[in-house]
Amino acid sequence: MGNKETSWSDFLAPKYWFIWLFIGILRVLALLPFKTGLWVGKQLGNLLYFAVPKRRRVTEVNIALCFPELSAEQQQTMVREVFHNNGIGLVETGWAYWGNKDFFRGITHFKGFGILDDALANNNGVILMGGHYSPLDLCGLLFSFYDVPCSTLYRKHNNPLLEWFFCKGRSRFSKPLERSKTRQMLRDMRKNHCIWYAPDQDLGSKGSVFVPFFGQTAATITATTKMSALNNSPLVVLGCSRNLDNSGYTLEIRQVEGFPSGDETTDAALINKAIEGCVRTAPSQYMWVHKRFKTQPDGNQKLYQIHNC
Repeated sequence: MGNKETSWSDFLAPKYWFIWLFIGILRVLALLPFKTGLWVGKQLGNLLYFAVPKRRRVTEVNIALCFPELSAEQQQTMVREVFHNNGIGLVETGWAYWGNKDFFRGITHFKGFGILDDALANNNGVILMGGHYSPLDLCGLLFSFYDVPCSTLYRKHNNPLLEWFFCKGRSRFSKPLERSKTRQMLRDMRKNHCIWYAPDQDLGSKGSVFVPFFGQTAATITATTKMSALNNSPLVVLGCSRNLDNSGYTLEIRQVEGFPSGDETTDAALINKAIEGCVRTAPSQYMWVHKRFKTQPDGNQKLYQIHNC
């Protein structure tokens, strides 16, 4: 496409039509009133529960590993709730990109944000550590209401239409920044921006250490320590959850006690502990559909395959 700015008209070929259908569905979902949208999202979750059995089995494995104190029946109930919340998350993505900002500003509660203010007072930027919660993109919109500059790190999508779409959508509430652009990230830190970053997925053993997450051994990237050291930027953790009574959303800032420790493995354990604390606020709103424990230190990656995943 040369130096021409990318636009929707660059993606009219038939190979993109299915993705356009998906985008169109999101656009329609974004029109739904709040309570109706939650109900429709739950029904979408019920559909996904049966439509994607591999992801259902992955979720079952994750819930069984991380919540062994629950009975088999309670675990299965949580699995259904995870899918309900993932379905609602689709509607919430539509709201993030096209929803009424004034409405969502009115139902957003900020908790612990004095910690963020104190971190920003250092004037070195802040690593805003998030997680893959079901209202992922909506969390970005809600955070923007606090009115501090935020750059969002992301991994470039292989599909150019999805890359364009997600960057355009997220530009509504943050500055999307491809994670390999270290120099730009450093420039933003020096402008005292928040750098939103989610280190809670299994990206393989390279650049990772093995530390606990919900009592399980999890490959955890060490890049967070390196990022913080770039500009001596403090690290805080951002939790985002839909209130259990569906009255709105709560964003909570917590400190990561002991970070940086001077040791990457210790730092990674502290990070997982901090994210786990946020997840436990609303466990079924976390994206347990991902294979969080697929990479193990003994090289055995059959944990999910044993369960026909």
